[in-house]
Amino acid sequence: MLEKLNLDRKLSREDFKQILPGLQRRLYDLEKACWDNQISSIVLFEGWDAAGKGGAISTVTQRLDPRGFKLYSIELPRTFEQHRPWLYRFWLKVPNRGEMVIFDQSWYLRVMRMRVDKLVSEKEWRAAYQDINEFERMLADDGTVIIKFFLHISKKEQKKRFEAIADDPLESWRIDKEAWRQHRQYDRYLEAAEEMLELTESGFAPWTIVEATSRGFARKKIFDTIIGALEHRLGDKTPEPTQISLEDASHDAELRSAMESLDRQDAASGEDR
Repeated sequence: MLEKLNLDRKLSREDFKQILPGLQRRLYDLEKACWDNQISSIVLFEGWDAAGKGGAISTVTQRLDPRGFKLYSIELPRTFEQHRPWLYRFWLKVPNRGEMVIFDQSWYLRVMRMRVDKLVSEKEWRAAYQDINEFERMLADDGTVIIKFFLHISKKEQKKRFEAIADDPLESWRIDKEAWRQHRQYDRYLEAAEEMLELTESGFAPWTIVEATSRGFARKKIFDTIIGALEHRLGDKTPEPTQISLEDASHDAELRSAMESLDRQDAASGEDR
């Protein structure tokens, strides 16, 4: 599945910067509409290291009302969490009514990193597929919109980005021995990712695979997917698109200027194409 993707799909930085304010404004309006109508949502990001998950999340949340969403960056379970049912820590993070919760990595750690690194037994990670599907099914049946992204880049592209980050004195801390070890295991992670995508795909919690070689293309696809899912869930309660005034356009121009530092970081990691 992943090997058949066209990873050369592109959207230039300048083209994306022109459409970004409209996408952010639309997502803000939908966030408010979901809050007003008590519609909760989960947006989770999985994918390769250096695929651009962090930058995408920053861009998506840049204009959201911070009172309406929460962001969780998920790491391996801590010692006390290992003595509870493994999904316990995620149940504590599900959204309240009307709230959006964004996960930078999620419960899929169990069938990806923890599987590949043999931190859980084969019996445990295989059983996790059913646990995940039932967990997401319960949330969806309760009315939560579930949007799942997998950001995909090639092994060659990942190596290129790792080298670019490692050469940047301000960013080199992000690439350690563990990152290179995981890069060497790319093929094993690819096998795990293929199985994960196949066994946890559903109508109530579908995966969106994002071709992430081009930062602009990837982020536009992410915005379009979130916006489309929320509009579908809101139905006839979907707000009309907001017309941007001259004052708003000026503010958006300032915002684009403020995001140049993020663009430069992306360029340093090889994402800016």
